[in-house]
Amino acid sequence: MNTVFDSIVSEFSTQSEADAYDQWFRAKVAASLRRADDPNTPRFTTDDVMRRMDSVIQSAQAKHGQRRLA
Repeated sequence: MNTVFDSIVSEFSTQSEADAYDQWFRAKVAASLRRADDPNTPRFTTDDVMRRMDSVIQSAQAKHGQRRLA
């Protein structure tokens, strides 16, 4: 099938592009669900993630000479 979509209605040009994206997306979700169910997958608390992200942001700001915002 090679249906052409209106760019105002769809981000895909053809049905085959839409189908390929759908297949890719479903594979990514399935893989993520497998990892989430795996007891060996590392777990992080929200506080751990926020500390890590704050560190990443501070490093990026220091690298680019920006001051830290509240």
